[in-house]
Amino acid sequence: MKVRVKFSKEGAVKFIGHLDVMRYFQKAIRRAGIDVAYSEGFSPHMIMSFAAPLGVGVTSTGEYFDMELKSAVSSRQMEDAFNAQMAEGIRVLSVREIPQGKAHAAMSLVAAADYLVSFREGKAPAAGWQDRVRQFLDQKEIVILRKTKRSEKETDIRPWIYQMEVRQDAIFLQLAAGSVHNLKPELVLEAFAAFLGEELAPFALMVHRLETYANVGSEEERRLVPLEDLGKEIK
Repeated sequence: MKVRVKFSKEGAVKFIGHLDVMRYFQKAIRRAGIDVAYSEGFSPHMIMSFAAPLGVGVTSTGEYFDMELKSAVSSRQMEDAFNAQMAEGIRVLSVREIPQGKAHAAMSLVAAADYLVSFREGKAPAAGWQDRVRQFLDQKEIVILRKTKRSEKETDIRPWIYQMEVRQDAIFLQLAAGSVHNLKPELVLEAFAAFLGEELAPFALMVHRLETYANVGSEEERRLVPLEDLGKEIK
């Protein structure tokens, strides 16, 4: 059986990198008594995979990983068992069984993500920036200089910005994510600052990921569904 675990990562644990988070959950699985499946061979390891791991310094209430189980109790029992082992800042929000036929690795399913980006005190753009968000998004092209390991190239990121709007003093973004197109919110905000004729101050942004989605439609007609919704609760 494969299950998908949704969890949050907030507070000081945002400074813990992906590999340490993975090791943390491996220990928590053992302590919680989850009947996880292991690979075969000389060096058995838990069969698990994470979907679109966060960058260091980013918080989230929409993180996921999949794991194989040899046997399972109810979703509620597994959630309670996990959370009895969790440190402050990490909480398991749901455990869902992935039905046969939809049991693709979470990483391969990721197509988009929601973010809420706010500015640290004193580091927001000049007054009136909220009124310019719609103008920024109305551009036919938003070209940035994107760095790769070997070079730099101009890239139009406008097709990868699915939504962008002001929410109080923050900016909500829905962006392409995953292995095909992966747009970081920091790049969008840098482009927005340039559009305003400004440059973001160092460490100006606080980024929170709200949700991670799969696309159950097509590239032309997206139908985004939270990864959690592809599974079902175990009674």
